[in-house]
Amino acid sequence: MRKPISFIFAAATVLLTPLGQATDATTASKNSLNKSHSNPTYTLYAAGDIAECKKIPAEKSMAARTSDIIVHGLDADKNAMAVTLGDNTYPVGQPEEFSHCYDPTWGRFKERTLPSPGNHDYGMPKALGYFNYFGDIAGPDRRGYYATTLGSWRILSLNSNLNKQDMQKQIAWLQTELSSNKQACTLAFWHHPAYSSGGHGNNDNMKPIWKILVQAKADVVLSGHDHDYERFVPMNENGDRDDKNGIRSFVVGTGGAQLTPMFLPKLTTEIRSNSANGVLKLSLHDKSYEWEFVPVQGVTFTDKGAGSCH
Repeated sequence: MRKPISFIFAAATVLLTPLGQATDATTASKNSLNKSHSNPTYTLYAAGDIAECKKIPAEKSMAARTSDIIVHGLDADKNAMAVTLGDNTYPVGQPEEFSHCYDPTWGRFKERTLPSPGNHDYGMPKALGYFNYFGDIAGPDRRGYYATTLGSWRILSLNSNLNKQDMQKQIAWLQTELSSNKQACTLAFWHHPAYSSGGHGNNDNMKPIWKILVQAKADVVLSGHDHDYERFVPMNENGDRDDKNGIRSFVVGTGGAQLTPMFLPKLTTEIRSNSANGVLKLSLHDKSYEWEFVPVQGVTFTDKGAGSCH
């Protein structure tokens, strides 16, 4: 039985690389961030690569354990929402995977979810399982990208699975969206990371979108696809460190699927781990944000820090 929400709305080889302290150097500036906000703080709980129930029932899956974290957070905070970073179900995004595996776990807070599709969701023609399940929540016209506003933040959900023609339409939409954006801060999320040291590595198809976001002075990008957690230093349009104008990005492919090996870290990697399933908690303030990786119960890895919007 689905747990009610109280208001509307296998073992992979461990390659833990503590390239920076989990609390990060940015916590030194955390106390200087403006805490007097005219808008309320909005909280996002984000992860991708989620519902995998091929060998076990949903209630015993890792997706159930990560969803418990989010249920607890949503129950405590009316301004909190969940974000999916693609590959919502395995192996091929069938409608039955959504009804039998995703719905009993992450589906408990479906009405308070901002989803994005992954390549496994497109295992079915036109990602029909994904779009049939999420409906209007997944954005208009089954294109897989949309925008919303939370306080002083513009939130962009993008689709990294499009063919060349449809990707150009998305890019045109994104440029128009960014040019008219009046919010102080911008966060974008999608499935395939532009930069990653995980098994899939960088995704060149998303580099044009990354460059557009950097030029628009976006602040945070979230992705999944690699089944691990990785945080990068702020990076410019070429993927080089730029603490002043770069985007801070996270790979959070830890939503429930089996964790996978990683390659050597990049020069821009700050911290990473493939030892922990969990979710990234983002607290979005007026002109700043805080992050915390929240692992499932019994796992000790975490990562905390804070930053300011451009």
